[in-house]
Amino acid sequence: MMSVWLLSLFCMDFLPFSFPEGLKFPSFDGKDRVINVNERNYKKALKNNGMMCLLYHKPLPSDKELQEQFQIREMILELTAQVLEDKDIGFGMVDSHKDAKVAKKLGLEEDGSIYVFKNERVIEFDGELSADTLVEFLLDLLEDPVQLISNPMELRAFERMEEDIRLIGYFKGEDSGYYKAFQMAAEKFQPYVKFFATFDKRVAKQLTLKMNEIDFYEPFMDEPVIVPGKPNSVEEIVDFVNQHRRPTLRKLRTEDMFETWEDDMDGIHIVAFAEEEDPDGYEFLEILKEVARDNTKNPDLSIIWIDPDEFPLLTTYWEKTFKVDLFRPQIGVVNVTDADSVWLNMPNDEDLPSAEELEDWIDDVLSGKVNTEDDDDDRNGGSSDEDDHYGD
Repeated sequence: MMSVWLLSLFCMDFLPFSFPEGLKFPSFDGKDRVINVNERNYKKALKNNGMMCLLYHKPLPSDKELQEQFQIREMILELTAQVLEDKDIGFGMVDSHKDAKVAKKLGLEEDGSIYVFKNERVIEFDGELSADTLVEFLLDLLEDPVQLISNPMELRAFERMEEDIRLIGYFKGEDSGYYKAFQMAAEKFQPYVKFFATFDKRVAKQLTLKMNEIDFYEPFMDEPVIVPGKPNSVEEIVDFVNQHRRPTLRKLRTEDMFETWEDDMDGIHIVAFAEEEDPDGYEFLEILKEVARDNTKNPDLSIIWIDPDEFPLLTTYWEKTFKVDLFRPQIGVVNVTDADSVWLNMPNDEDLPSAEELEDWIDDVLSGKVNTEDDDDDRNGGSSDEDDHYGD
């Protein structure tokens, strides 16, 4: 599935379409920009570039299909390097067999992964392996770890970022030691967690922030949580973010989709499909938000929202795997090991569950009453009247 997905993205460069000037998609120009990183050149490569992006890979396989997958990954890296040629980013590949010593020194562990070296930090890229997603990821890393908010327009933009984990602090100025601690903490989470700051009294008043106070915004929540113990040290900020990093409701995004999927709860995910631009999908998403807000203090609840419109090449695969119609809102529990699943039975779009009904179903999931392991014996999850609400 993955090879078809990536090949489709790569082949877009060769489609017989004529694009107007100014709207042409880049295609590989034939110039090699990605180097083979080994024990002789890795120190120089890291020293000569502001950031270094490395693909850690197994040796070139003999199987033809696997060779094609390898070449696609290499081409994605080459195209990314071409697009970002003037951004002081180096690109390389590390062979897990030939250059095992270098891999060990650099801390590379997972074959097929991309690692980015920035200053003293190593960031693993856990997103969709496509040139556009990787370019966006690297550009985000080039930005300052803390974005400043100094006027009402920037504040409105901040308030509209409801899908992101965000922190914002109010400090005296750039020379403040507490602001510098905030910056150092931000570097540890860039680009996955957004950090903002203001030195403006009016902006701080709008956000009800006191001097040296930091607010933490969980995705889709109306009110922030104040980071306790102000003013905060780097360690206190980092610990707080780590403890609160798994939101009650989070969106699957191309830039961190694998990291999100790997962050399961005891081997399962509660997954909701809803198209935000569709009226029924929008209504269902609002119900999900209400449930999340009512249960935000439940550490055992985490719902992944997937908008099928943002993953067109995966939609058919998901429909076949989960046996659901993704043109309609859906919510179910998925086993991350074998993709077995049980889905809440919603007969039609006009009969969406209320927030209370959805909470009851989620309680049954968390208690184990709705269990993907029971799905093979009884496709409706059980024979009782209550279980008739659950389908596959």
